[in-house]
Amino acid sequence: MKRLEGKIAVITGAATGIGQATATLFAEEGATVLAADVNEEALHKTVSTILENGHKAEAFLVDVADEDSVQHFATRLEKTYGKIDVLFNNAGIDAPGGKVHEYSTELFDRIVAVDLRGTFLVSKYLIPLMLADGGSIINTSSMSGRAADLDRSGYNAAKGGVTNFTKAAAIDYGRQGIRVNSISPGTIETPLVDSVAGARDDEQGKSFRDANTWVTPLGRLGTPREIAQLVLFLASDDSSFITGEDITIDGGIMAYTWPGKMLFEKGWK
Repeated sequence: MKRLEGKIAVITGAATGIGQATATLFAEEGATVLAADVNEEALHKTVSTILENGHKAEAFLVDVADEDSVQHFATRLEKTYGKIDVLFNNAGIDAPGGKVHEYSTELFDRIVAVDLRGTFLVSKYLIPLMLADGGSIINTSSMSGRAADLDRSGYNAAKGGVTNFTKAAAIDYGRQGIRVNSISPGTIETPLVDSVAGARDDEQGKSFRDANTWVTPLGRLGTPREIAQLVLFLASDDSSFITGEDITIDGGIMAYTWPGKMLFEKGWK
């Protein structure tokens, strides 16, 4: 039997990258996928592909940083579906902004609005659709929520907030049978990486990927499908006794006490 057979699953940030891969996998595993994003063209392409493959999906244009947009989304879901079983809060943005004293307030606020406040808003308005029957919520955090990056204090703050918000929600709703976990991906080959570091055929993008490949014990970047497999596990009954956890999926980067130590290891390539 498929692991999400008969389940109704909401995915934000579903148009590209990890969200797209998860929407595709969830549909293959029997879920009705309710895909939400602000990128209308890419969103409809993702949903059209799912439908063409004989699975169930519907597209919703939603800005997770806009409370009215999220409320309207929740109202539509309640009227059409009555409930949901799985929520994957995946929508997120990132951008380098310089050191803290150089970082623009506008950029900081925008990243927090989408990555952290958006996770809160979608949870706030969609959790009522899970209270009767329980379910699973998965939030996308980041290894950048566990440790800091240069010039990305807004992203670090937002993702650190997502990790701890996840724990708060897990405590709030455990008795209602709602499990809440977060995932912390490492460097994954997605359009977000393109926007932050440059495309694969761009000199800056290639340098970024080479550096991240070098620092990763498994010696490569992750794929969206690999992240989707973890999200599927957390969405399914296979993880029925897991809640309040943040699971790192980064090829081993966070296992180091000090990644720079490899500079002094002659055998490290």
